[in-house]
Amino acid sequence: MRFQILGPVRVWQGASDLELGPPKQRALLALLLAHAGQPVPLHGIVDSLWHEGPPATAVNVVHRHVAALRRLLEPGLRSGTASSRLVRASGGYGLNVSGDELDLLRFRTLREDAHRCAQQGDQVKAVELLVEALDLWRGPAASGIPPEVRALPVFTAIDDEHVVAVKDAAAYVPTAGAALTERVLVTLRQAASHHPFDEALQARLIEVLAAAGRQAEALETYQVVRARIAEEIGLEPGPELREAQRGALEQSHRPQPAALATNTSQPAPAAAADRVRPAQLPRDLGAFTGRGAELERLDSLVPGPGEPAHTVVLSGMAGVGKTTLAVHWANRLAPRFPDGQVYVDLRGFHLSGATMSAAEALRALLDAFGVPVGDIPAELHAQAATYRGLLAGRRVLVVLDNARDSEQVRPLLPAPHGCLAVVTSRHQLQGLMAVEGADSVTLSPLDESEARALLARRLGAQRVEREEHAVAEIISLCERLPLALAIVSARAALNPGYPLAAIAEELRTSHGSLDAFTGEPPLADARCVFSWSYQALTPEAARLFRLLALHPGPDCSVAAAASLTASRPRQTRTHLTELVRAHLLFENEPGRFSSHSLLRAYAAELVEELDTDDDAAAATTRVLDHYLHSAHAAETVLAPHRERITLRRHAVHTLPERFPDQRAAADWFDRERPVLLAAVEQDGRRGDGTFSWQLAAVLELYLDRNGRWQQQRTVQTTAITAAQRGGDLLGQAHGHRALGFALSRLEQWEGADEHLERALHLFEELGDTHGQARVHRYGAFVANRHGRHADALDHYRLALQLYRSAGHLNGEASVHNEVGWTYLLMGEYDKAIDECSRSLAIHQQTGDPNGEAAAWDSLGVTRHRLGHHERALDSFRHALELYRRIRDSYLEADTLVHIADTHLALGRKDSAGRTLRQALDILEHIGHPSAEGVRARLLEIG
Repeated sequence: MRFQILGPVRVWQGASDLELGPPKQRALLALLLAHAGQPVPLHGIVDSLWHEGPPATAVNVVHRHVAALRRLLEPGLRSGTASSRLVRASGGYGLNVSGDELDLLRFRTLREDAHRCAQQGDQVKAVELLVEALDLWRGPAASGIPPEVRALPVFTAIDDEHVVAVKDAAAYVPTAGAALTERVLVTLRQAASHHPFDEALQARLIEVLAAAGRQAEALETYQVVRARIAEEIGLEPGPELREAQRGALEQSHRPQPAALATNTSQPAPAAAADRVRPAQLPRDLGAFTGRGAELERLDSLVPGPGEPAHTVVLSGMAGVGKTTLAVHWANRLAPRFPDGQVYVDLRGFHLSGATMSAAEALRALLDAFGVPVGDIPAELHAQAATYRGLLAGRRVLVVLDNARDSEQVRPLLPAPHGCLAVVTSRHQLQGLMAVEGADSVTLSPLDESEARALLARRLGAQRVEREEHAVAEIISLCERLPLALAIVSARAALNPGYPLAAIAEELRTSHGSLDAFTGEPPLADARCVFSWSYQALTPEAARLFRLLALHPGPDCSVAAAASLTASRPRQTRTHLTELVRAHLLFENEPGRFSSHSLLRAYAAELVEELDTDDDAAAATTRVLDHYLHSAHAAETVLAPHRERITLRRHAVHTLPERFPDQRAAADWFDRERPVLLAAVEQDGRRGDGTFSWQLAAVLELYLDRNGRWQQQRTVQTTAITAAQRGGDLLGQAHGHRALGFALSRLEQWEGADEHLERALHLFEELGDTHGQARVHRYGAFVANRHGRHADALDHYRLALQLYRSAGHLNGEASVHNEVGWTYLLMGEYDKAIDECSRSLAIHQQTGDPNGEAAAWDSLGVTRHRLGHHERALDSFRHALELYRRIRDSYLEADTLVHIADTHLALGRKDSAGRTLRQALDILEHIGHPSAEGVRARLLEIG
């Protein structure tokens, strides 16, 4: 088996190129390959695949992709048998690959060998090894996976290794001889073009050109680089570049070094070029569908080996699929053009305005055939003549993508018989048809059946058949435009639980506009491009766009945007829609808006330029108030009897959300969690810290119940730092208490004890009895985990006294239940029954369903231990009903596990299995760490 990550991610089993599955699965494989056999923690996988907040099902999705990859990589592996290839390790997964199987490991081995040879003085061998290593690359590392995953440091670091290897090869070249120098120059020029502002790389290129006797080209390269740096960055070249220029000037007055003099035994450049058969076609789209009539027409236009060269122009509106069809067709034709297939993006409709000139395109074509730069004439007509001469007697396919006009294309058309040029453009290029006799194929949107096939290919036939009406409406609202259908299907594929009917509804309410689902913003000249859209906005939408830069991110609801701008939600929705249609925002899911980081940066510049500091500060306060008061309201609905902090009144024009029931509150927390965490971080770093610690305190229960203890640790650490910076003792006390408990969940006992002791001291200093009482309850939890039950009872005795002194009846009741649980751990079941029954009575008296459910569950476990199994099940049913009513998913799952234990004790193995599977579904849905233990239990009972 062979694995490729130095370019598109690919796997071969023998001669078979394996189909690697959907984008997330391919990205997971790339992530494991990038770590080259080292395990990747499960949380690291989740964070990498869902960088802007994973769904609740993320862990379950990872497990499914792992299972699919195991079946792919080890097709003979029996169910339940441990994998030797994709293994579970260190709380995550690792992929076992050898140096002969993975190109990345082979690349690194060759680099190490080259370094060793260079140290031993054999620089020629070092260059040979580096050239062999660089030949392994087929493009940017892990290309073809989702761009947001591909941008992770683990992949960009591999790309950096490529650049370092190119620089090393360039450093060893002066003693390597002419043939090796030419090979290094090809790679060096490509790397320099991809990294135009890497001065060290540009300096290596100049030095190698000068050493090869091409001083004029070296000096010209320096001038080009110098002008680029001055124009784009406003700086002069650094010392490394200037030294390279001086070296080139000195070499221009010296004879060519003997080591690099042309060897008469080496082939001439033209002869070397004769052996080059470029294969530059982009990868065909795996999900390509339709265009049967167009393909039949195109196939009829292919010239035979002895027929005159021909040109075909594919034209049509933006997003109609010109490039996709051209690449697909060209890949189909590739075997019929054995002397080479070349591809050039002419950038004719690039928002940067950087259209590729005909001369630049010709140089790229000549370079593709291995023609040394020094042998390329300076004049355009001479370059074109060289190009035509090079193709004489060859059968070559030339794809010229995104052409601006006929004049840009005409010098690039192949003349020899048997050659074919495929040109794509948004213009009709009538000049090519009139003068060059080109055939034109104009693309229209897909027909109904093709549009449906596209959705079925991307989403699965079953999903499309299941929602036929929604599919028909989506096709109609997208007007069968391939780009729009692709964006909609990508969004639906990334959210498999999201109904297609909801997408149709959103398209319908926006009058069929597809702007709500924009793609990647352009990377070049972004400020200028964004300004064209920004200047066309209404003043209200322009203000919203600017102020969204102050939102903590990663996405924003209509209500939050209304608070941010001090506007009514209905008006805000109108302005958000305007921004979406202007490509300045996109809607990830109904009612949630986000933007590209470049757009946020541009908006931040506009805030600084156009809004006063007071206006910006007021908007920031409103949006943070929105999240703080909304979270406080949601927690109050979920746990109405729990002690909580008191907030000051929110800022004027802030519109916190209100929640009719526990389900709405829990859904809001799940939906807004990434934003809430970002808000804690933002205020902790840039604000006065008050919002940071208060929001962290409100989030404590939600994060704990959902098993997000690592996030809890991060959030509370930020809150403590912010509170310390502001000298806020109450904020420090809450942060230390929550952090101590989170560390105990993570079994980091020393840190837990330290933070709980600090919290207790601060609450005592503040005279906060509620705060002290909860610290003692947390301390009792830690003591029980260590089997120090007497110490736990001492903590509970103090907590009970504190709650009584404060008149907090529900607090007392909770302590009675926890004391009962401690007696249960000690085996004193009668005392446990008494304490839990007392707790139950008080919670029922005060109407606290949370506390009542906990007491019923404790009574159930105690009765189970006593062997009173039917009474235990009755207690659990009471707890389960309450937990479901209040939407406490984790404790619902916990009670289901207790029910399964009792079923097993009664010999009801099937009932226990069904109950455990219910618990596992819940825990996997919320991404709780306890899912692993439940999964193991299921395996045990079969």
